[in-house]
Amino acid sequence: MPEYQRIDFRDQIARNKMNSVFLMVVIFIVFVILGYVISFAFEPGLFFVVMIFSIIISLSYILISYYNSGKIAVASVGAKKASRQDYKQYYDLVEGLTIASGLPMPELYIMNSPQINAFASGRDPKHAVICVTDGALEKLDKRELEGVLAHELSHVANYDMKYMTLVAVMVGMISIISEIFLRSLWLRGGDNDKGKGIFILIGILMAILAPIVVYFVQMAISRKREYASDASAVKFTRNPHGLIEALKKIKYDNSSSEKKVTKAIAPLFFANPFKNLSSTHPPLEKRIAILERM
Repeated sequence: MPEYQRIDFRDQIARNKMNSVFLMVVIFIVFVILGYVISFAFEPGLFFVVMIFSIIISLSYILISYYNSGKIAVASVGAKKASRQDYKQYYDLVEGLTIASGLPMPELYIMNSPQINAFASGRDPKHAVICVTDGALEKLDKRELEGVLAHELSHVANYDMKYMTLVAVMVGMISIISEIFLRSLWLRGGDNDKGKGIFILIGILMAILAPIVVYFVQMAISRKREYASDASAVKFTRNPHGLIEALKKIKYDNSSSEKKVTKAIAPLFFANPFKNLSSTHPPLEKRIAILERM
């Protein structure tokens, strides 16, 4: 087999989506095992109450954020709506990509930052927003900007916001159940049941490790979705070179963001806005290497 093998963007999209589903199954398995172990440590009736309580809290918090995700994201970075008159090329490129992808036109925003970056948000294609930084508009040429915008539209087309929301709900439930279980141990009296004591010890270990494990799995899912969006961007533009050159410019761009970006929305960005934190995004070098083989 040759050392340098071409990658079909369709295979890349399918592979990363399949890997994302597999990682999501891993989170579900951790959730089931944690619940099974804790059910033996708790009284069955009490455990049922804890499960219902954790599900309600996790769903309420995440779904409120989900249905307002676009508004929350643009407001959190102080983005302003882009006018067609002032940003004609921006509008023209997005409109061309929506025709190629069959997506409705999203709302377009501008974020004041010298960094080359962008993000997409919104619960579905009809409520999508795309935001680019001043730095991206100033430093990228037309083809490079098209590649970045195609990547962001790919997140919308792939329903990544909905997918990551479902993952966040499951991760949230695991964290809440673990927290309730650990806190409940302080309120428990002595228990002479050795069998139950073993499950309590296992439950403590699971409650400590499970949130850590699913956090890293969640970050791995986020990286897989980035790879899938890179491949989908190639599908929309039929040319990986614009996206490759944009990533190279980001790699050597030393601009620091004047706006504070919270860690909560950092995974939405095209490239991680925090130079020292790369867990939510694949390494730029690896993204470039894969695109160069398409």
